[in-house]
Amino acid sequence: MTELITNSRRNFLGKMTAVTLSATALALLDGNDAMAAAAAKKHGGGGAGDVAILNVALGLEHEAINAYTLGAQSGLLAKPVLDLAVLFQSHHKSHRDTLASTITTLGGKPVAEKKLAEYATALNAGSIKAAGDILELARRLELGAINAYLGVIPSLGDKELGKVAARIAADETMHWTILNNALGGAPNATALGFGA
Repeated sequence: MTELITNSRRNFLGKMTAVTLSATALALLDGNDAMAAAAAKKHGGGGAGDVAILNVALGLEHEAINAYTLGAQSGLLAKPVLDLAVLFQSHHKSHRDTLASTITTLGGKPVAEKKLAEYATALNAGSIKAAGDILELARRLELGAINAYLGVIPSLGDKELGKVAARIAADETMHWTILNNALGGAPNATALGFGA
């Protein structure tokens, strides 16, 4: 399971690095239509490469939403933890909706969500026996998201767009930190522990 998640995030990061996420796409991801319009004018529009990158991101959002669904439906999460899982899932749903809308705006077709059973198999949900297993899965997914966003920041030429990517990474870091704390994990022992 860990290898599958790591490979999915690494593939996402590789695609984002190989085909730089445009200023337009990042602005749209952040919900800033005015910035998106200015970036599109400055950089000549989003293009098919951005649609492909955004569809990879959308696929990962589908995966995260379904991971939280599997956790919520397991009956293993106590009320306060369940509420937190539902909150984080709502963040991922918002990302999903923004990505799908952006892909459509850029002239692409959003990648379809798979059936829950397919995600359950891919995430090895059968091995989940306790609340800690669910939290560990979520923590690994959030860490992958942090590293993916931090990995794309250096390829951005516009400092303002770098800030947008950093803000998204900060949100994912907040998710990871809360999950890590819930699991009794210690803070990173060394500086610069994310994005390496």
